[in-house]
Amino acid sequence: LLILSLSIWVTAQCQMFAAVCDNHTLRIFLYSLIFFLSVFGNLLIIVVLTVNKRMRTVTNTFLLSLAVSDLMMAVVCIPFTLIPSILKDFIFGAAMCKIVAYLMGISVSISTFSLVAIAIERYSAICNPLKSRVWQTRSHAYKVIATTWVLAFIIMIPYPVVSHLQRVQRVDNSTAHLCRHKWPLATAEQTWYILLLLVLFAIPGVVMIVAYGLISRELYRGIQFEMGHKKGSSDVKNGLTSTLSTGSDDGDGCYVSQRPASMEMSSVGHNKSQKSDRPRSNTSEAKLEAKKRVIRMLVVIVVMFFICWMPIYCVNTWRAFDNVSALHALSGAPIGFIHLLSYTSACVNPIIYCFMNTRFRKALLVTFSCCSSPCRHRRHSIREHEEDAMATAASMSKFSYTTVSTMGPC
Repeated sequence: LLILSLSIWVTAQCQMFAAVCDNHTLRIFLYSLIFFLSVFGNLLIIVVLTVNKRMRTVTNTFLLSLAVSDLMMAVVCIPFTLIPSILKDFIFGAAMCKIVAYLMGISVSISTFSLVAIAIERYSAICNPLKSRVWQTRSHAYKVIATTWVLAFIIMIPYPVVSHLQRVQRVDNSTAHLCRHKWPLATAEQTWYILLLLVLFAIPGVVMIVAYGLISRELYRGIQFEMGHKKGSSDVKNGLTSTLSTGSDDGDGCYVSQRPASMEMSSVGHNKSQKSDRPRSNTSEAKLEAKKRVIRMLVVIVVMFFICWMPIYCVNTWRAFDNVSALHALSGAPIGFIHLLSYTSACVNPIIYCFMNTRFRKALLVTFSCCSSPCRHRRHSIREHEEDAMATAASMSKFSYTTVSTMGPC
């Protein structure tokens, strides 16, 4: 209803400018779609992670912070960017100009810091499991999240200071207002945008590339090891057998979990050996596929981060050093779609980090099936059934394992 009301209101305001409205129809539709997907997806994540106690892991704590910041980004950034862009007038007043600029910067900062925290947490849990087990607790996650929020509030203090409502004269001699940043010195503006480029894009991007690259290397080593082990097992299947540990594996391909190979003479018949090899082979294939899926997901995470955020930070830096040429090349629809691309991360993050996670999807179904069922006994039985099912799910949101990779540290 909110999206529909927003679209109707903007369309009604645009009736005075029919030609302009025709040019902005696609932009209105895309902004509305991204807004709806962002709000709906992040609200679902907040509800599921809040209601389900079993989902309150270290990684999911960071995902909850990420969902809150993405929800704030969608609510604050999208409407207050679209409406002034369409109307060519910031109609919300001078106070909202400062508040909106401040909240925009905070939401973007928290979202980026959360992505970095998730990458570091996953790297530590997978590549250094023994060391990470000592400090990776929910209390530590709460401290990190509190630090990122406080840091974001402090870093973005210049935005409400330099944001002002500027009065401009239209072609038809009517008066309009624009929310603009007025810096005391050009060097101050250039320094600020270079700082943002480094702190909120370049450094986080490098950290994510390194962390997920090392994780992918560890998973690739696991794939190579299992493929080699599978080939070796096929050569000696009628003689010696090798025993892999499968009891504590969560099946998400995040660890290369194995016990020392135990070699023993086969004293059983050929038919029994074939029957025992069949489930082991299926488990090995599932592990390999899970590892490959995780690697592909990590690549998608890094690529989407750069696609969403690189254009807007490059444009802001360009504006700081050459505002005239930047406005001439990007004013109107181009800058509107560049902003939209950055806001797309608010709806992409829930899909990549949560909805692609089998464990989260199961918890989502359990949550809403329990809400619609008045029987608490049924709710309890469903949770117990799902707990067993989720133990073998392909999960990227939980890395609290008891097995350690024998491939060595990353």
